Order: sequence, then C-alpha cells, then structure tokens
Amino acid sequence: MKWKLAFVLLLSLLMATACGGDAVLPLPKDSFEEVTATPLPTNTPQPTAVPILEDASGIGRAFVRAWEEMDYLGMYSLLAPQSQTLVSAADFVQIYTETMTTAAVQTISSQPLSTFQEGERAEFGVQVTWETAVVGPIVREHTIPLIFNHNRWGVVWDETLILPELAAGTHLYMDYRIPARANIYDINGLALAFQGNVISLAVIPGQIEDEEGLLTLLSQMLNESPEAIKARYAEYQLDWRAPVGEVREEVMQEYAVALQPYIGKGLLPPTTRLARLYTEEGVAPHIVGYTGFISAEEVDAYKALGYRGDEQVGRAGLEKWGEDYLNGERGGTLTVVGASGEYITTVQESDPQQARSLYTTIDRDFQTAVEQALSDAINSRPVDQFGNLIGAAGSIVVMDVNTGAIRAMASYPTYNPAIFDAVRLDAAAELGQVFSNPGQPLLNRAAQGAYPAGSTYKIITMAAALNSGIYTPETRYTSTGSWNLLGDNFIKYDWLEGGHGTVSLSTALTVSCNTCFYDIGYKLNELDAAILPSTAQQFGLGAETGIQLAEAAGIVPSPEWKATNLGEGWVPGDAVNMAIGQGFVQVTPLQMVDVIAAIANNGRLYTPTLIDRIGEGAGAPEEPWPAKLRGELPLTQNNLAAIQNSLWRVANDSNWGTAAHQFVGLPVTVAGKTGTAEAPPQNSHAWFAGYAPAGEGVEPEIAIVVMIEHAGEGSEVAAPIFRRIVELYYDITPLTPYPWVIE
Repeated sequence: MKWKLAFVLLLSLLMATACGGDAVLPLPKDSFEEVTATPLPTNTPQPTAVPILEDASGIGRAFVRAWEEMDYLGMYSLLAPQSQTLVSAADFVQIYTETMTTAAVQTISSQPLSTFQEGERAEFGVQVTWETAVVGPIVREHTIPLIFNHNRWGVVWDETLILPELAAGTHLYMDYRIPARANIYDINGLALAFQGNVISLAVIPGQIEDEEGLLTLLSQMLNESPEAIKARYAEYQLDWRAPVGEVREEVMQEYAVALQPYIGKGLLPPTTRLARLYTEEGVAPHIVGYTGFISAEEVDAYKALGYRGDEQVGRAGLEKWGEDYLNGERGGTLTVVGASGEYITTVQESDPQQARSLYTTIDRDFQTAVEQALSDAINSRPVDQFGNLIGAAGSIVVMDVNTGAIRAMASYPTYNPAIFDAVRLDAAAELGQVFSNPGQPLLNRAAQGAYPAGSTYKIITMAAALNSGIYTPETRYTSTGSWNLLGDNFIKYDWLEGGHGTVSLSTALTVSCNTCFYDIGYKLNELDAAILPSTAQQFGLGAETGIQLAEAAGIVPSPEWKATNLGEGWVPGDAVNMAIGQGFVQVTPLQMVDVIAAIANNGRLYTPTLIDRIGEGAGAPEEPWPAKLRGELPLTQNNLAAIQNSLWRVANDSNWGTAAHQFVGLPVTVAGKTGTAEAPPQNSHAWFAGYAPAGEGVEPEIAIVVMIEHAGEGSEVAAPIFRRIVELYYDITPLTPYPWVIE
C-alpha cells in the first residue's frame, strides 16, 4: 500500500503545481478511483482547486473570427503553447494561405454550435462555410479542442481544424474544368474575336529535299516571300527544329493535300494549338481589345476569383470589360492528396458553366469601311517641309442618337490584336514595333484622347448664354474682327479678318464668330463664374461617359478646379478662352458625339454603349442591353430648336455656313459644327461634330464626330471625312473624293 500512498502524494504535488500555472494531464478514470478508494491519513493536507472562471468559448469564437478575416497570425496567437511548439507562425500562415488559395476560397463564415468546458479542458463546436469560386460552398463542422495553460485558454491545433479530411503530410489539389472562352460578335452575329485552332509549321533545315517547291508552297500559305521564309530557318542548325510560321485551320484545309508530299522530307508534321483569333484585318481592335497571360503580380487576385493562374484573360477593350461573361464559370474537383501526390479523397466537385458571348452594337462591314475611310483620309494628307503628314492621327465615332449605341468607332494609327498572341511567331518583334511607334497605335483616341474642343464647344457656351437670362437667340452683337475687354495687352481676334458685322447669337454660332463668344464668356463670368463650368458638366463633359472601355474624363475648368490643380486664382481670361473651347478645356471625341446626339434627339443624354446583347449561357437566356439615360440637356425646347437651326445652317446655308460648301449635292441633309482647336506649337486640331438626317420634320438617326490631330481647319479637313461617313452609312455612291486628293 506504500506505492499507493506515494502515488497520491505525487498527484497532490502535480495538482498544486498546476494551480501555479503548469499543465497537468488528467489521469484515467479507473486509476483515480483506485487511488481514492483508500482513506488518506487525517493529517495529510488536501489540495485546494482554483476554479477557472474564464469562458473557453470566447477563445474559440475569436479563433474562427480571425479565420473569417483571414488573419492567420491572429489565429496563431490563440494556439496553446504546446501547439505553437509544433508549428511555427510562418509555417502556420503558409499552410492556411496555400490551402485557401488552392480551394479558391473567397469568404469564410461560421456558426457556433456548442460549447463544453470542464476543468482545464474545453471543446468549441462550430460550423464553418467556405465560399469558393470554383466548387461552390464547402460546409464542415469542427470540434475545436482547447486547454487552459499559462493562465489562458489556447486552441489545440492540427490540420483537421482546417478541413476534417486533411491530416499531417496531406494537402489540397484543385483539378480545374475550364469552359471555352466565349466569342465577341458584331450586331449581326459576325465574329470579331473567337477561339480557334492555329496550325504551326516547322522544318528541319538539313532534311529539306525540294527547297524551291517547299518555299513556293509555304509562301502561298503564309503570304510571305520565299526569301523571308528561308531567312527564318537559315539561322538554325541543320538538325534543329525551325518554326517557319502559323496558319489558321481553314488555310491548312485548303493546302493540306499539296503539303503532304513535303512532310518527312524537311517539313515536320503540322501541330495544332488553341488560340484567341480575330478577323484577318483585325477589325475594331480598340473596341474588341486583346487577351494576355496573367502577370505574376495579379496571380493571387485571379486565383481568388477561381482562375488556375496560367490562363489568358482580357487585357483591354471588351475582352477586359466582358471578362466575367467571356470566361464562364469554372468547375473543378477539389481533392486531398498525399505527400507524393497520391489521391486520398474528394472534398467537393462542380461542373463548369458555359461562357456567354458578347454581341456588340457595331456592324462589322460598316466598322471596316469607317476604319478604311479614316486611314485613307490620313494617309492621303499632304506632307510638311520635313515629309511628315499634316494630320497623321485621328478618330471617328458614330452613335445612334436615340439609344447611345455606338455604330462605329475608329482610331488611327491602329494595330492588329493578333500580335498579343505571345506564342505566335515574331510576336515579340511585332509588339516591339507597336510599343515603340510614336503614333501610339494602342491609344483609343476616340475615348482616351483628350483635346481642346475648339469651336465645337460654342454649342455649350450658347446654351449657357441662353440659360443666363441675359441672352436670347436674337441678341445682337457687332463683330469688328477684334476684341479687347481684357485690355490692350490681351487683344483677341476673330478668324475672319474684319469680323462678321452685326449678327444674332444664332448666326454667331453658325458663322463661328470668335469675338462674339469671347464677349459672351467675359459677361457670363462677370454674372457668375460658375455658369460656364456647370453648363458644360450638365452636357456630360468633365466626366467619364460610362462606356464599356477605358476612357478619359477630360477637363471642365472652373475656379475650384484651377485652385486645386494649379494653385492659382480664376481670372476673366480663363472664362474667355473657355467660351471658344480653348484654355484648359479638354474633351474626348466620345464625349462630343454624346453631346451632338443629345442636341439631335431633343435633349436626351445617353450613356454610350458598345453592347447590344449578352448571349445565353450558364443557365441564363440571351439578354438585351438596355439604353440608359444619364441626363437631360439644360435647355428649353425653344432654345434647343435655336441651336439645331444654327447647326443646320452650318452645313446648308451657302452664305453663312462654315462648312456648307462641303455638303453640296449630298442627298442626305446634315447639321453640325466645325472646330479648329489651337494646339501650339503644332498645327490646329480639325473637328466636325454633326448629325444626320437633319431639318424640319426629320427624325435624326446618327451623330458623327471626326477629329484629326494637327490637321488644320475643321471645315477643310474634318467636314469632308464626315461627309464620307454619311455616304457609307446611307450607302450613297459614288463616294465623294477627299478634296486634298483631287488633282
């Protein structure tokens, strides 16, 4: 019996030590009963148990709350000391980070279920839900063990607290099921971007038997000279594989029989790969955009959205905007695997959901024709003394005035989105040429190019004047050719030497009388410096339009803007310059087409859109994209009619219209406004903004803005291009030659 007494004394010592803070492991129940069955001597002191008052469930709740916030260091701080000795903080964070990333966990939520606490041990029951981007919600119940140690409760941790299926040495693996990327179409269902097969061709230089015949055939297939193809493989060793080019599947089908005799005699069997393809001409690249691989900096963010990480995603244009539609919903199988990759069990799986195609508002043939019209206009322009084109860049936008739908959008210089296929032969060289091009072909000048508006801005100034209460359409002004209310050191001149004489405000807009609008800007600023800026903002300027592309907001200068951005005070000259679209004013062609469309449709300012409908997929039907009204012009119908009449006279009044001579004989009547925006030290920007058809009792259909950089007069350069677009839209033939190419 002495050993029993000694055991009891040891137990008492351990319990006393535990009260001082050291951990004690409980004895088996039957052993404890055997020891206490023998009465203790009456002079043996009894240990006094110290009750544990702290609620263990608070630590359990804190642990899962930190998990919900993905605060893994916070979770680690709540582990019991003995658990912290088994896993370092860095390893703990890495385990959770990798597991959550692999499972594509987006959010974590929890629901407490039960709490059990007895002495130094407790259990916290909780249901944890992972919302994942690939396999849907994963719901598991956990029993979190806790132990009281060092005067605090701590979580006794192992891998099963992440997921019950996990154990030491195992980890999760996701086998992705990725749907095919959806297509981008024009409004009639003609493809603009699509998934397709590319056939790669390669040779072994030293094995070529009939070089002349092979080069002749490859030249026809690749549309390159035999010399260029030969130069491509001349750099390779005789026994190396040398890629010579790629063709689309339809080209391969056309030449498959002719190619057969050369296979094995220098030509290797063709190989096939899936690629993102565009039209041969690369139609509408600034609208469609392009795809590219996910960068290293973006991988984690994309993985959290359910991507595997090695896919190509939209990088620009509608490819980028429509990524959520075009990529579909990924499916996959989440499994537990061992240290050697062996399968252990399946956690959860889901099927992929079909991607949804985008149907744009553009007509592919009309878009192609507009792009060609812009290219022809620019490349036929005269050159300066240094041999540079006078006006080597520009843009055109065509909009449906009744919906905001973009019918065409062209920017020049341009590019072919196929160059972003990184696997493509010569892709790096082609990309290098585009990136180094000073003309910035990747810039969508229609939406991202911000310029002084020149005289097209006088539409807004006239609206501000009419709303001020001190002007009417018939208010008279005498133009002498110069204006000096800012003082003799700041005399400003009209574009017409000697001025326009005495004209009404309506006529001043038609003839684009600068001095009239200088005077309006000066007097409106005296009345209230906010009138001009606020009117421009009501016309949608100074803010993004909301189109599905990257765009510039432009600048509407105001006293507040100048103080904030330049640290300077507003002066009358700022308002005077603003009144004719100069000074700090910056607008995009897209903003101006929105303005002119609102003038045409009696005051409704629409959000421009490139989306006609979203295709069916993922259980959803085809969905039309609705027109969206984003504002009303600040004009009464009478004042709006006065502006419309002034714009009609610009294109039709042979005595007063600044561009009437450009529209003689055009069977569709148009209205519009010329603009010649100063851009020193270079030549002025040429603008024409208008709509068609126009006139009393006619319902306008389209608004068009043409802007050619540094090309000169709007009436002489932009207006003829505007006429060409009207002819293309209404199928008017023959097309009127550009004035600068007529011999």
